[in-house]
Amino acid sequence: MDEMKYELLTEISGRMQADLLESFLEANGVDVELFQESVGHTIYPVNVDALGNVQVFVPKEDIKKAKKLLEEFNIEE
Repeated sequence: MDEMKYELLTEISGRMQADLLESFLEANGVDVELFQESVGHTIYPVNVDALGNVQVFVPKEDIKKAKKLLEEFNIEE
């Protein structure tokens, strides 16, 4: 079985915040994959239990760098 190449960095409530984090990480050289459970795509955000949560994955080899960048991102908010 293939080993997973990505590791979960964090889970964020809301797609807009996740998109901002994705842009920040990618601007600093870290590839990002976002995963979100959905009840359908609408213009209105859905935050029912975990449905509004977005999981942010980064390559395993970049996890330390991504964690440091995440700290900077959270300070700047």
